[in-house]
Amino acid sequence: MELDQCLNFVLTKAQQSVHQLFKAELIPHGVTPGQYSVLKCLWKDNGQTVKQLAEHLYLDSSTVTGILDRMEQKGLIKKTADPKDRRALQVLLTEKGQALEEPLSQAILNANKKALQEMNDKEYESLKELLHKLSPGN
Repeated sequence: MELDQCLNFVLTKAQQSVHQLFKAELIPHGVTPGQYSVLKCLWKDNGQTVKQLAEHLYLDSSTVTGILDRMEQKGLIKKTADPKDRRALQVLLTEKGQALEEPLSQAILNANKKALQEMNDKEYESLKELLHKLSPGN
């Protein structure tokens, strides 16, 4: 099988291309795509635990911990003991992290628009539907 016929290769190539578009839009704000994902979760529901964030993002906790450590160094979040379970860490937005919601939301809209510029709405909806079939239950 040729590489360009291998599903994994085609998906990886597309993901890398889209990732670069998102990264370029987010760099001026000092945020990576992974950090944006965490911020998006916290804007929706501030105070989630590391475990909850990992589950929402389909990442392991150690990966999320590394992202959170860098975000804390940037002053975007703070980690505290979860009042419901002192063994768990609760992640809270700082004012700086909260203030990024509007500019980052616009940056993501721009990145999406660039990524999808060669597709019409029907093609985009079909693509989403097909990708969801590859990850049942997600």
